[in-house]
Amino acid sequence: MYRFSRALAAALSVALTAGAFSTTMTAQSTRRRRENATRMARIARNIQQTYSHKYDIFGGGGYLRFRSGEDLQRNNEVVWAVSATRNFTPVWGVVADVRGHYGNAKTGNNLYNVYNPLITHYTFMAGPQYRFYRKEKTAIGVHVLGGAAMGNFDGGTKGFAAYHLGMWDTATRPVISAGVTLDYNIYTNIAFRVMPTYEATMFKGVREDAFGNRGASMGNVQHNLGFNMGFVYRFGRQ
Repeated sequence: MYRFSRALAAALSVALTAGAFSTTMTAQSTRRRRENATRMARIARNIQQTYSHKYDIFGGGGYLRFRSGEDLQRNNEVVWAVSATRNFTPVWGVVADVRGHYGNAKTGNNLYNVYNPLITHYTFMAGPQYRFYRKEKTAIGVHVLGGAAMGNFDGGTKGFAAYHLGMWDTATRPVISAGVTLDYNIYTNIAFRVMPTYEATMFKGVREDAFGNRGASMGNVQHNLGFNMGFVYRFGRQ
């Protein structure tokens, strides 16, 4: 009888322990589900708040690898960039974009003793933007822009016309640009952006003939690559 009592007590102890363990695990599982649901709701709320802004303002700078003449080597350009986006949905928007580019053309040896003259061009573009990836902390979008590029290629040539040095004529010409926007969201209304960029300028010029006059025409489309980076400020509600 004594042995039976001990066995019964042991069985009851195991059952009580198992029941308590089961209750604890159920409580922990319920708490984890509740915490996960709260976290998912917070993430969904932040995503909605981040991408429901009506306007985005971007400002920053960057770099462009540019060809300043048909027969010249590519040169480096420093860029500033400002853009404003009107978002019609969390996915689609329209961008207005202005950029300034500054560099020194690689003119090489020449009869005019003008080396590495300063060149500039400014672009004024607009076009659609599509944001195809939207998360709480990151977003990826693409845009295609078109407009005008104002080029100044003889401002640093000591009075010589640009064609003497093999550069494009100073003029306003069409430009097309495509880019990818890579955003890291610091807050729901502030992000850091990196933007790889392709820029197709359409400057033209002429080659210098044997007598130093304007000769055969040159230029079609210049394929230029670079990037911009800076900060995005979002405001307003759709």
